[in-house]
Amino acid sequence: MSLTQVYLGLGSNIERETHLQAGLEALAGFLVDIRCSAVFESQPVGIKSGPFFNFVVSAYTDLPLIELDRRLKFIEADNGRYAPDRKGLPLDIDVLLFGDLVGNFDGLILPRAEILKNAFVLWPLSLIAPDRVHPGVGKSFATLWGEAQIDQVLAPVAFEWRGEQLTPQNLL
Repeated sequence: MSLTQVYLGLGSNIERETHLQAGLEALAGFLVDIRCSAVFESQPVGIKSGPFFNFVVSAYTDLPLIELDRRLKFIEADNGRYAPDRKGLPLDIDVLLFGDLVGNFDGLILPRAEILKNAFVLWPLSLIAPDRVHPGVGKSFATLWGEAQIDQVLAPVAFEWRGEQLTPQNLL
């Protein structure tokens, strides 16, 4: 059984710690070798709401892309993402990269465009995978972050999962 490396972006602006912890626990049920970037607080982009916590997860899966995306939607739903009376975004999990796939896969466009547009995606990705090359651009994420001119303010925040501090002290 071959494994594919995936990078996922996670975010929440409602009960942020609770929903992100729940999301990580759900992911741990079917992904292996989960590694998390530092966690950042950011202002919302494209919606009116309170600030978000965002970070990137690297992991491996034996699932096909469409099945992985389906499971992520179930995790979001379990955390109230699609509830009609929700007041914000309890949990958002996006596939950023799936191996080196480039293209449109049943409406899922990879690599995800937000990588190059949003600091809350690119900075954590550059920390967790600095030497990884963006399959569509051909530059490493560290280089892309160094060249980025994105007008968004991020603040690293302390965040713990399974007793491990995700955000290094040198960023806090």
